[in-house]
Amino acid sequence: MDNTVSPNTVLWLAFAISFVLGAIGQKTHFCTLGAVSDIVNMGEWSRMRMWLLAIGVAILGAGALHATGQIDLGKSIYRTANFTWLSYLVGGLSFGVGMVLASGCGSKTLIRIGAGNLKSVFVFIVLGLVAYMTMRGVLGVFRVNVLDKAAINFPGGQDIPALLTGAGMAPATAFSLAVLAIGGGLTAFCLLKRDFWTLDNLLGGLGTGLAVVAAWYVSGHIGYLAEHPETLEEAFIATNSGRMESLTFVAPQAYLLELLMLWSDTSRKMTFAIASVLGVIAGSGSWALLMRTFRWEGFVSLEDTANHLIGAALMGFGGVTAMGCTVGQGISGFSTLALGSIVTFLAIVAGAAGMMKFQYWRIMREV
Repeated sequence: MDNTVSPNTVLWLAFAISFVLGAIGQKTHFCTLGAVSDIVNMGEWSRMRMWLLAIGVAILGAGALHATGQIDLGKSIYRTANFTWLSYLVGGLSFGVGMVLASGCGSKTLIRIGAGNLKSVFVFIVLGLVAYMTMRGVLGVFRVNVLDKAAINFPGGQDIPALLTGAGMAPATAFSLAVLAIGGGLTAFCLLKRDFWTLDNLLGGLGTGLAVVAAWYVSGHIGYLAEHPETLEEAFIATNSGRMESLTFVAPQAYLLELLMLWSDTSRKMTFAIASVLGVIAGSGSWALLMRTFRWEGFVSLEDTANHLIGAALMGFGGVTAMGCTVGQGISGFSTLALGSIVTFLAIVAGAAGMMKFQYWRIMREV
């Protein structure tokens, strides 16, 4: 590709960003499941503030890149005209329930693999297979013909700035207002709590949010081609969707399994998403080895195995149906201010909280 960036550059940058993300996750115990669990069980908001800070920083960062013309958030998969509300709700609730049963979300699964958790290797395989079935297999038929049919069309786009513009506000004003109000509001909500100011909380929130922003820049700016030399069409280098991508960790696990299974097929290539998955595992593993916290861990009972099996399947189905996970929709998608991402975020939290309360009810019933 003359006068264009090499795909390898995009892939190595994606790996590097995710490597840092994996190390941060391992060091700070950034965990969306833990964030919900702390609130439900103890009324403790520190880890939730870490997640919300990551969202706030991602909104502000992505908004700045968009406003300065470095990227176009309208070219992401999140800002679509179709608001598939049922898919967001069902997918988000399924993912939330699943991550409780599987002891963590998609990104946490990769972080735990890096630290020697064999249960998470099992979750990774099942999640990836079910995600693939939901994208292109039998579950995909159900998703497209049933869930995705329930949709509301917003001709101007489903993102909040577009909705404000449709209500009569000037586009530039609507965008700035939405970014500053939501992104700035979430950031302030977290940072104004002095008890929150610990190294791990700040590193986890700021680092994760900035990783998402960096991924947008790599995919949407460095990897952007206004005219691909072979197709003569606009293109984003090394993305599975053919559009600008940031960090997400459900469908990419399916893409990695597909690549490994079809390695001899030269049409299959390493992509931004696959490099991100490998980067998180490598970053987490490196930190665990450096800190001497790497430990092999396996299943302790048949029930433990069954829970992880069901949880992984629900996350694979839910993550694809909702178009993302706690990072994919909860941070990357949220940073575009897409209404679907916000609904998915809330559905994931509701599904996880509901499952935790159900588990507590079961325990109390058996006492």
